[in-house]
Amino acid sequence: MTRLSEYLLPTEKQPPADAEAISHKLMVRAGLIRQMGAGMWTWLPAGWRVHQRVVAIVREEMDAIGGQEMLMPVLQPAEPWRKTGRLEIDELFKLTDRKGSELVLAMTHEEAVTFHVAQLVRSYRDLPLILYHFQVKERDEPRPRAGVLRTREFIMKDAYTFDRDQAGMEERYALHVGAYDRMMDRTGLRWYRVEGDVGMMGGLGAHEYMAPCQAGEDEVVLGEGYAANAEVALRTPGVERDGEAYTRDGVALTVEPAIEIGNIFKLGTRYSEPLGARYLDEQGEEKEIWMASYGIGPARIVAAAVEQFADEHGICWPRALAPFAVHLVALGKAGTRERDACDELYTTLRDGGVDVLYDDRDLGPGEKFADAELLGCPLRLTVGRRSLESGEIEVQRRRGREAAPPLALHGERASLLAAVDELWRSLP
Repeated sequence: MTRLSEYLLPTEKQPPADAEAISHKLMVRAGLIRQMGAGMWTWLPAGWRVHQRVVAIVREEMDAIGGQEMLMPVLQPAEPWRKTGRLEIDELFKLTDRKGSELVLAMTHEEAVTFHVAQLVRSYRDLPLILYHFQVKERDEPRPRAGVLRTREFIMKDAYTFDRDQAGMEERYALHVGAYDRMMDRTGLRWYRVEGDVGMMGGLGAHEYMAPCQAGEDEVVLGEGYAANAEVALRTPGVERDGEAYTRDGVALTVEPAIEIGNIFKLGTRYSEPLGARYLDEQGEEKEIWMASYGIGPARIVAAAVEQFADEHGICWPRALAPFAVHLVALGKAGTRERDACDELYTTLRDGGVDVLYDDRDLGPGEKFADAELLGCPLRLTVGRRSLESGEIEVQRRRGREAAPPLALHGERASLLAAVDELWRSLP
C-alpha cells in the first residue's frame, strides 16, 4: 500500500518545540517517528522502512563473514549480571517479578550469550563462533535527547565472537572491521573508524565508528594517519591539548563533532571467566574462551544520514537508505486525463519492481511538492497537464533539487523502466 491517500505519513509544518537536532526536527516533520514518552519513540511506516534498510545491509554483511543470527531475550535474570559485576550500572533497568526474583532489562547481551555458550560449547572443535542478533535494548538514560539519537529504548545489532585464544579473537576482530567498513560505505554516510575507550564493557581494546555532524555528542580528533575519540586522544603519546586545540608531536589536529553509530570491543576473557565459558583443547586441558563484541545502531545511522544530507527543504536520503526510490506526484484531480495518466504510470512502475510512493491525494501542487521534499526520496516524478501537452514526465533529483532529463510519458514500458533504473543508479 503505497498510495499516499491510504498511507500513514503524518507530515507537519512545524517541528516539536523542544527539538534542537536537525534529525529530531525533520524526522518528526516528515512523519517518520512519533514520541510516546521521554526517550521512547515509535517508528511510523516510512521511518520503519528506512530503519529496516539499515538492518538489511548489516544482516547481509554479518552473514557474509559467517555470522549466525539468533534472538535472545530482553528480560533476563539478574544473576549473570551480578557475576560479571555489571548489576550496579546506573543505566541498567532492574525489577523483580511477583515471586521476588531479581531481573534486568538488558542494555546489551554479553551476559546472555556467554551464559548460553558456557552451556553449549565443550570442545575446541566447537570454536570459533560468530553469533549475532537484532534486539531491543533498554537503558535508563538520564537525559534522553535529540529524537532517536539518545533514547531509553532502541534496537541494536550486537554480535559476539568466541575463539580458542587471543590470536583467534584478533582474527575474528579483523574480520568484523572489514565487515563494518563495508556496512558504513554501503549506507552512504561520511564516517571514521577511531580508537575508542572500552568503558563499562571492559576488555583489551575498542574501536568506534563515527559519523561527523553538528548534532554529535562525541568529538573525533583527526590527523594524517590518526583518528581517535577525544578521550583516547589525550592518552595517546605525543598528543596534547591546549584549550580546544589538539596537537600531535607538534602538528595541529582537527576536531569534529560526531555521532557514534557503531562500536567494537576486544573482550578477551572478561565475561567467559566469571560465567564459566570454557572448552577442552587438543590435549584435554580446560581453557577459557576468548571473546569480542560488536554493536551497531540502525536508528543512529538513520539520524546521522538526516543530519549529514538534509537541506533547508527537508531530508535528502542516500540511495541505500531511502524509504522509497521514487516519489510520484500526480497533479490534477481524480477523473482527469492527467490523473489517469499518472495512475497508469504508477502501475507500470510498481509492476516493474520500482519502489514507489504515489501521492494521489486531492491537494494542491505546493503542498504535494513540500511533502515530497520533506520526505526526501531520491527521485521525484511529476505528471500534470503539461505532461499531457509535452508527452514528458518531469524528473527531479532530490539531492541538490536538480532537474533531470524528462522521461517519455507514453513510451515503451521496458524503455521507461530502464531509464528510471539508470537514473537511480546514478544517484549517491
